[in-house]
Amino acid sequence: MRFKVARKTDNSYDGSQIQVLEGLEPVRKRPGMYIGSTGFDGVHHLIKEIADNSIDEAIAGYASRVDVVIHDDGGMTISDNGRGIPIDKHPKTGLSTLETVLTVLHAGGKFGGGGYKVSSGLHGVGSSVVNALSSLMIAEVVKNGELYRIEFSQGATKVPFKKVGKTDRESGTMITFYPDPTIFKETVEFDYKWVVDYLRHQAYLTKGVYVGVVDNRTNERQAFYFEGGIQSYVKHLNIGKDVVSDDVFYVEKQVEESVVEIAIQYNDTFVEMVKPFANNVLTPDGGTHLIGFRSAMTRVINDYARKSGMLKEKEDNLTGDDIREGLTAIILVKLPDPQFEGQTKNKLGNPEVRRYVEQVMNEYFSYYLDENPDTAKKIIGKALLAARARQAARAARDSVIRKGALDGMSLPGKLSDCSSKNPADSEIYIVEGDSAGGSAKSGRDSKTQAILPLRGKVLNVERARLDRMLGNNEIVSLIKAMGVGIGDQFDINGLRYHRIIIMTDADVDGHHISTLLLTFLFRYMREVIDGGHVYMAKPPLFLLKAGANKRWYAYSDEERDDKINQLIAARKAAGTAVNAEDNVMKQAGLTDVQRYKGLGEMDADQLWETTMNPENRVLIQVKIDDAERADAIFTKLMGDEVSLRKSFIQSRAKEVNVEELDI
Repeated sequence: MRFKVARKTDNSYDGSQIQVLEGLEPVRKRPGMYIGSTGFDGVHHLIKEIADNSIDEAIAGYASRVDVVIHDDGGMTISDNGRGIPIDKHPKTGLSTLETVLTVLHAGGKFGGGGYKVSSGLHGVGSSVVNALSSLMIAEVVKNGELYRIEFSQGATKVPFKKVGKTDRESGTMITFYPDPTIFKETVEFDYKWVVDYLRHQAYLTKGVYVGVVDNRTNERQAFYFEGGIQSYVKHLNIGKDVVSDDVFYVEKQVEESVVEIAIQYNDTFVEMVKPFANNVLTPDGGTHLIGFRSAMTRVINDYARKSGMLKEKEDNLTGDDIREGLTAIILVKLPDPQFEGQTKNKLGNPEVRRYVEQVMNEYFSYYLDENPDTAKKIIGKALLAARARQAARAARDSVIRKGALDGMSLPGKLSDCSSKNPADSEIYIVEGDSAGGSAKSGRDSKTQAILPLRGKVLNVERARLDRMLGNNEIVSLIKAMGVGIGDQFDINGLRYHRIIIMTDADVDGHHISTLLLTFLFRYMREVIDGGHVYMAKPPLFLLKAGANKRWYAYSDEERDDKINQLIAARKAAGTAVNAEDNVMKQAGLTDVQRYKGLGEMDADQLWETTMNPENRVLIQVKIDDAERADAIFTKLMGDEVSLRKSFIQSRAKEVNVEELDI
């Protein structure tokens, strides 16, 4: 059987309809391809592209300081005292090299030819991309005390390259740019805290370099200078934690054309904090440098444990997980041709780097353990304890729950599951208390919404190993309900609900329970948070009533006040007499304003209407924008160090409005 298919014909389709984007047009046409997004992250990616060039000058040894100024008119200036971008005529473009670098994609000093031995740049498009996406860019270069300048608008030359005159500076580069609001429609405002955090990291990774930031909008300023470099960084990460030894293992060694720099210090926690960098770029997905580091760590510590007799002949080798418990480390490799996977540079792919890191670690970390036997004994003792705890956790897992139960084959009795078996359509409410759990169960949509009530406060897992956690009924119920397992059995593919909603009372106890749950998820189910599956429910604080039939909910004091003012204005507009001497509730025509102290005060219909109905509810997605800062906050709030928690509370005491407290 033959089918005849009608085909369209269009003889006018020719070469004139093929669009050729020239210069920086592709960047403005598809900005997301170059900077990831045109939202908050995209605006701040512009900073990295320019600042990384100054940092590269410092890494190469040509600059000793980098300064960032946020202007009150929305712009930013990033300057350094490095060599200055070349200003001579470029042999291929016929333009000044400065103009070439800022207007031609893939033009820069990072493609060989002696510009940089190592750099954070991969594609060489940074400066020109920022130029294309800026409503105004001013580039100034100082060479031998002479100042040169050129100005652009949306990537096009606005004021031609010219020599301005003499200056007190000897050399350097200053780039001023204003994100283009026609590209960045969400925001063009720089976040001071983000800028400070980013520059602090760069200062840690580039020892001996001064990095300063000034915000002219608020007159805030900070400066960083770390002679110890990544050694100082490791100490910073371990603030608030009891360390195994005060000293930090540190090595910096050149291998062929690359440099391997590593800092290590153990603490008494049960989690690992290892941050791998390549040419100052954080590679959160790891790569060959991290593989080499882990392989060498496992080999060196097992060899020493055998040699010292701490690990007996009949005992199994320590696993990598045992060895890395409580490990804080920075791995920084500098190489001339980094092979990152993708524009986002999340993973390093250079195969030779694994060998470099293993070689350095095998030699120098072995020396360190031999020369510091007391510290070595503590590190191996901690790893042996972790191994025993792992074995105890496995035994506890087998004894507390029948085999396979933690993988979701057996569900907790208190769980009211939903009928849908599709995780993408399913959500689970983790509810504080049986009372609220009962209302939630009665008011829910049973097809897609599961309810897990928790009794009391769950275990603080910040200071608890897995074997102890598995002795806690509430934690076990959580693990079983989620379906992803725990520890070495964790598998994100088993997640039974793609929305995990924490629903607690809007009081101190409720916030504490939420924090305990988030601590558990952050420490033991981090991938669930990273996948965007965790939410906080926001129940209303107030119920406003007018007569028997009219009611409104308010989720904050401000929202309550706004609604009352709207009701007063509406009554006045309708010609109703409003006595200014009456209280505001009476002026608004309200018969009652109820302040909810807990979820248990709502009946099933109210809980559904306000907090569980997808059409009305307010959910706050839990995100980890900065894992390092999140780790520090959990350590402060949930760890053993009382002084840190006290300082945290005192520093925020002025933010509390006493009039709003229920005392």
